[in-house]
This record gives sequence, C-alpha cells and structure tokens, in this order.
Amino acid sequence: MSDKMYDEVPVKGKIKYTKGDWKEYAVHDEKNIKGFFGEYMFLSNFFESPVYYKDILYRSSENAYQASKIEEGFRGHLANCTPYQSKKLWKDFPSIDKSAQEWDERKYKVMAEIVFMKFCNDELKEKLLATGDKYLEETNHWNDVSWGVCNGKGENNLGKILMKIRDFWK
Repeated sequence: MSDKMYDEVPVKGKIKYTKGDWKEYAVHDEKNIKGFFGEYMFLSNFFESPVYYKDILYRSSENAYQASKIEEGFRGHLANCTPYQSKKLWKDFPSIDKSAQEWDERKYKVMAEIVFMKFCNDELKEKLLATGDKYLEETNHWNDVSWGVCNGKGENNLGKILMKIRDFWK
C-alpha cells in the first residue's frame, strides 16, 4: 500500500505523517480493533486483494468502490491502478450520479456489496472471523467521519458493514 494517503494529512497537529504514527491513536485490544493497520490492515479498503464487481476484477475494494461512481464503460481504468490512485482517478471520468445526494442514497449499499465480495475470499473470511466479537472501527486521521471515526467522531459505516459480514459468515 502506498503511504501517500497518509503523508497528505497530519496526525494530531504534526506537519507530516511518519510511518507508524497510527500506533498513537489505534486501539487493538481484547474488545476492539479501532484502526485498520498492522495485522488488521486486511480490513481496510486499501488492502490489496482482488475483488470482482460488475464483471471487472479490481486490485482492491477501494478500486471497485471508486469505479462504482463512474459510467460503466470507464470502470476498467480503475481496475489495476493502486487504491490510492483510484481514489483520485475516478474524478477524471463521467459520474453516473446526477448529484451528491443521488450518490449518498446508494453509496452504503454499494460499499456493502463490494466489501462482501472481498470477504468471499476464504483466507480473508477466516481472518475476519478470527476477530471474534471485537468491535471493528475504521479509526483514522484523515477526517473520514462517514466510513470511519476521526478524533472520536464519525459514523463508522465501514466498521458496521464488516461486523454485519462477520455475523453473516458465522
């Protein structure tokens, strides 16, 4: 995974992210996995693991998610780039949503479908199941308060999806 995403946003007022700064705020204990880093990086959408979505094999769930925002004929452009690149590249292609509200109405369902496909992989499924009943939270420092939690605030929708998928596989 590229560290570029982390290099762009300071951690707790720092000027630049230093590899490993996530250890300052992530919590990995007997009840929680807050922060999808280290041994729990596989929970992150930036973890590179092939995902099929709408008949295209993507490099990661992040790639598939970003591709879901654009017209079908252009989605293949996001299949093999890095997850970080897909997060920026999708903006170069025609969006299928007419408004931000339209995207907001479907993004949770899209994410749930893509993340489910990611965890159809037997190895990843077993790793997810091995998290037991721990609370899963996409704790971050880049201010994603929709899919995760930053500075104690956020909806943690990715964590909620992961816990639902884990319950399904149990």
